[in-house]
Amino acid sequence: MSPRTLWQPNASPDAAMLAYSIGDDPHWDTRLLKWDVLGSLGHIEGLLAARLISGREHVRLRAGLRAALRAVESGKLGIGAMQEDAHSAVEAWLTRRDRGAGERLHTGRSRNDQVAVDLRLMLKDRLLELHDGALDVAEALLQFGRTHQRVLLPGYTHQRRAMPSSVALWAGALAEGLLDTIEELPTLWERVDRSPLGSAAGYGVPLPLPRERVARALGFGGLDRNLASVQNGRGKLEAAVLFWCTQAGHELSRLSTDVILYSAEEFGYFVLPAEFTTGSSIMPHKHNPDLFELTRARAAAVEGDLAAVMALKARLGSGYHRDFQLLKEPLFRGLDRTGEMLTMLPRVISALGADRERCGAALEGGALATDEVMRRVELGEPFRRAYRDVADELSAGKVHAAPSVQDVIRRRSSTGGVGNPGLREAAIRARAARRWSRAERQRFERAMARLTGRRIPA
Repeated sequence: MSPRTLWQPNASPDAAMLAYSIGDDPHWDTRLLKWDVLGSLGHIEGLLAARLISGREHVRLRAGLRAALRAVESGKLGIGAMQEDAHSAVEAWLTRRDRGAGERLHTGRSRNDQVAVDLRLMLKDRLLELHDGALDVAEALLQFGRTHQRVLLPGYTHQRRAMPSSVALWAGALAEGLLDTIEELPTLWERVDRSPLGSAAGYGVPLPLPRERVARALGFGGLDRNLASVQNGRGKLEAAVLFWCTQAGHELSRLSTDVILYSAEEFGYFVLPAEFTTGSSIMPHKHNPDLFELTRARAAAVEGDLAAVMALKARLGSGYHRDFQLLKEPLFRGLDRTGEMLTMLPRVISALGADRERCGAALEGGALATDEVMRRVELGEPFRRAYRDVADELSAGKVHAAPSVQDVIRRRSSTGGVGNPGLREAAIRARAARRWSRAERQRFERAMARLTGRRIPA
């Protein structure tokens, strides 16, 4: 028997066509059930203000939706085999318990603006989680840099030893790269923080819906004002979110590649904690950096998720298209993969070690050549002559006296250099980002608490 759909007034659709069009949407929509209920709690505030439902009907709808939320949380409300999506499941659950109230729930809405609000509520929650996870990684890197601040190691260009760097400079650079991405989230947030409700299928409805009131009830900072822009923005918003995830993933991939290389026996700069490595089924001596290899792979997969979204939205005209349904899978997978990386990496970074002797020994020879050039410049020799002389001496096999660690650091006191890597300033940036996310989390949770009648978080 074919399921009874929200869009099916009379004739039964072909069962095979229906199965094809539904696809695996119920699987992904399970993640939206909670947000669909919360979006509906905000929607009925607008129906009441517009006098499209009575005060008594509002009380019944609110009580029913709060019960539905508890049922979702306890696993008693799911998407059944005969249902298409989260919206069908919630409306059917409510209508079975209170037909008069349940049949009014969809007034003034389409599933098009319903799923848009569900996704935005979900994204606000997940993006704050990812923002804080990225901060956890950045802060772990800064602490690693502070712990090993005076440990020198070669900096590389073209994968060849170039000039002295330090663990602090390396870790701080990766932390600041993440902070650059973290600080871009408030701009993306402004787009996610706009309510789409009231746009219906893209052109509104002939009802006096108070869109601003609904937006405030749901904790949104504003509206997607042009009603047609809501559907035109489908895919664009998902792509922006996954681009942010991809940018964070690129930093995590760079970190992973460096750790894989620098912890190899041939380098030995970093020491992987045994509990974060894997072994071999045939070679008993192996301590493999699988965690970092899989981080690199997950970062690449997130970029693939972004590519899928970009391809899906690239050739569509204005308005709603069923193609949008397939945006959910890459979006959810990309969010999941990013969350997995950000959860795991702070733990292993905190346990990572640095071998001072192996790092220092790697500076012998060419990596200190520029120090010798600059030493002569400071004594008054023209740079180009000093450069040529040192190059000739190296070619002749001359070994120059190596400066001490203290001298290498002292001579690099310029802002952002080995002697002044700016870890404190980066930590200030991290604290400011943490304050932003804490304020936005509180604003979001207060709105959700008002809708659900639950205790407002302190």
